[in-house]
Amino acid sequence: PADPLPGAPTPGLPQPFTHRLVMNVYDTLSQLQITLPPVAVPAASYVPFVQTGNLVFLSGHIAKKDGKAWVGQLGKTMGTDEGKLAARAIAVDLMGTLHAACVAAGGDLNQVKRIVKVMSLVNSTATFTEQHLVTNGCSQLMVDVFGAEVGAHARSAFGVAQVPMGACVEIELIAEVG
Repeated sequence: PADPLPGAPTPGLPQPFTHRLVMNVYDTLSQLQITLPPVAVPAASYVPFVQTGNLVFLSGHIAKKDGKAWVGQLGKTMGTDEGKLAARAIAVDLMGTLHAACVAAGGDLNQVKRIVKVMSLVNSTATFTEQHLVTNGCSQLMVDVFGAEVGAHARSAFGVAQVPMGACVEIELIAEVG
């Protein structure tokens, strides 16, 4: 079942015309006491992000705790609430990488027009069915930081048998900048 984000448009219904409130993303991050990390060094043969046109594709980021992989399996060694915290931690790392991508293009996070898509892989048992709730840890932070108009996004959340390094969650993101 769908798990709509607060403030997200209702699919299939006409939406009222809205103006994006002028807000500085970095002020919002500061208010939330979030410090963006530097871009992590890739663990294999890939790059952290690729920009083509106005779209920025961020490679998958695994959950980290105390600088190491946040190891666990939902439904076995951890519950939904801890999984949400892991997904929120990934959102912070994703924003750090998105910041670097924006800077590389001569801008900053204030140039993000839309968080387009989030794809989440949740290391979970075959009987665990709350992957969508775990992924809300990331989705909600995107809305909190960028606002509903920019931060609400399309999303997929999958349960998988394993994630690199035994991490509990891996998330990738697509954003529009301009």
